[in-house]
Parts: sequence; structure tokens; C-alpha cells
Amino acid sequence: MNELLQTINRSLLELVARSIELLPGFLIAAAVLWVTRYGMQGVRRLVASAAARWIPSPSLQLLLVQISQVGTWVIGILAASVIAFPDLRLGDLIGLLGLGSVAIGFAFQDIFKNFLAGVLLLLNEPFQLNDQILVGDFEGTVEEINIRSTQIRTYQGERVVIPNALVFTSPITVLTDRPYRRTDLEIGLDYNTPLPQGLEVLRSAMEKVEGILKDPPFEIDIVGFGDSSIDFVVRYWSRPRKAEVRYARTQVMMALKQACDQAGLVIPYPIRTVYLFDQNHFQDHTSKAA
Repeated sequence: MNELLQTINRSLLELVARSIELLPGFLIAAAVLWVTRYGMQGVRRLVASAAARWIPSPSLQLLLVQISQVGTWVIGILAASVIAFPDLRLGDLIGLLGLGSVAIGFAFQDIFKNFLAGVLLLLNEPFQLNDQILVGDFEGTVEEINIRSTQIRTYQGERVVIPNALVFTSPITVLTDRPYRRTDLEIGLDYNTPLPQGLEVLRSAMEKVEGILKDPPFEIDIVGFGDSSIDFVVRYWSRPRKAEVRYARTQVMMALKQACDQAGLVIPYPIRTVYLFDQNHFQDHTSKAA
């Protein structure tokens, strides 16, 4: 029993002595991590300034900045590990990473997948910052593209963070890819309307609308005979951003309604014709029974 207690006591003393011996290294390692954290801001500013000077693409600039951040952290963590554990050499760390690469891959496969997708998005540039895009059920303005996720601000002011892997594998509609965007607006006129007159009234109204583009020009087509009206479609172009599209649509609707009122053209309500019959003449089951 005494031997067991002596062994435990000796082990505890060795552990305390070893901890005291390693304490300066741990303190220096913590200081290295602290310097890495705050020094990363300086590295980021330096890389951003150099990238803005030499690289015209904003996406590539952002990619270099983010890679510099990751590289700074990797160097800082490796240096802190070597300082905290003097017996640990850089070759041992590389060997450990090699042995654990499979386990790390399984544990962080989603992180690596999003990282790779983020790099490819920044390299391919399917969209850029401040573009308005539609991804799945989310539509808004791109605020940030980093190596893990893409952040968009919806038109309701909500921020949506989408993993890059989902963005990379999903169909993306870039609404601001061109300096113009087309809107199709339907309008129906009464069946008593002379079609040439209807076309001329709508065309004259569109020529005075503020907020639509002259080039490409607008188009007005007759598309069908509806239940209550003859259906027209007005196709016009405006600036691509959502606020400009909404503004142009409002101006077009006001102009068309005002022109129809002034010309005496009727935009009809839905019409239904109801026929009333004497049900005594349609008692099929009675006649069959007889």
C-alpha cells in the first residue's frame, strides 16, 4: 500500500514539475496566438491594398484576402504548437496531419466542401458583390462572399447566409447581369374595343412613361381572347435593380390606366353569364322511374 502511495505521489510530482517546465512555453504560445489574431488585421489590410492595386477583379481580391487570413492563422498555430511542445517538430506535425487526414476529411467534409466551393465561386465569378440574385427560394442583394458562405440581403431587409456548396450546385439567376431587364405586363380591354385603336392608345401611353428604357424599345402584342376581355401584353425594359423595376411597373400601370380612361376604353371586370332553367323540365330520374 505504501509503495502504491509513493508511486502515485512520485507521478504527481513529476506531472507538476513537467507542467511548471512547460508553463513558459504555453504562455509564449498564447502570446503568439494573440499576436496572430491582431496581426492578421494588418496582413489583411496589406494584402487588400496590394490586390486592389494589381488585380482588377473584386472577387479575386477578396479571395486573396481570405487566403491570407487562413494562411496567417495556420502559421500562427503551427508556431504556437512548436513553442508549447518543444519535443514536437514541424516534421512530426506534418506526419500527424498525414496520418489523420482521412479522419479529418470525414469530420470536416462539409467545411472543406464549402471552402472549395467558395474558392471556385470567387474564381469563376458567376456573380459579384452588390449583384441581385435568385438562389433557390432566396432573392436579394449579395453582401458578402467568403470561403464558407455567401450572404445576401433580401428586399425585406433580412440577411440570409447560404453555404457555398449549396450556392455552387444550385441554379442561380443573376438579375443584374445586364444593364436592363424586361417586364411583361398584361392588360385586358373590352370586346367592343377596336383593336387598332386599343394598340394605338397603349402605344401612345408607353411613349410618355418615365422610368422605362427607349433602347431596347417596348413591344405591345395581342395574345388571346380571354373570358372577359381581349388580352394584351406590354413588354418593356427598365434598369435591372428591384427598386427600379418596381418603380417602372408602377409608372406604366398608371399611364396605361389614365390613357384608357381618357380614350373611353374599358378594362372590364371578370364577367360570368348565368342561365336559369325550370328544373321541372330536367327531372331525369323521375322519367326513368316512371
